[in-house]
Order: sequence, then C-alpha cells, then structure tokens
Amino acid sequence: MDLVTDYRSVLRRVLQEYAEWSGGKGITAEVIEDANRDHFELIRFGWDGPRRVHGSILHVDVIDGKLWIQHDGTNRPLAEELVAAGIPKDQIVLGYKSPRIRPHTGYAVG
Repeated sequence: MDLVTDYRSVLRRVLQEYAEWSGGKGITAEVIEDANRDHFELIRFGWDGPRRVHGSILHVDVIDGKLWIQHDGTNRPLAEELVAAGIPKDQIVLGYKSPRIRPHTGYAVG
C-alpha cells in the first residue's frame, strides 16, 4: 500500500471516532466520503429540542498526496489526532488557516 492509501485509512478511522463522540440524543453524526474526489466530511444533523441541527463538523480533502483540513469545528483539533495516529505534520495542511499563517503552524504549507 502507498502512503496516501494509508492516510485515507487513518483518516476514515479517526473521522469515525469523531462521529461516535459527536452524536447524541436526537443528533446523528455521519462520515461522508467521495472516493472519486478524495473528499471527506463529518456532518451532524437532527433535532436539539425545537432547534434543527445540520452542518459540517470536519472537512478534509486529499490534494497532491497531503491531507488538507478545510474546516475543523471541534474543540479537539483533528490535526493533532492525525499526528497521534501516525501521519507526519508535513503531510497535513491546515487549509482553514491563511496561507501567510501556515508557515508558522508547524504543519505543511501546501
């Protein structure tokens, strides 16, 4: 298996763990993957009492062999979880950070 295939596998596992933590009474958390476009997303939907809940929690794309975190709406940073799972920091881009900030994050710039 090549590294990108390994990264996808780790990403799927980690997103599924987030899904298990993110659901709850009346709320479903679901991992969505578009394998053709290397697009992964974790969304939440359902009802919190009278309030409708629907939105993206995490969004990651595989671009040029790196994991681009496009959105992280958690209080448990996905990048840190991916590093703990064995993905090197230089293979993770914090896409939600400004390109001029990325060189100072310790992660890949692009």
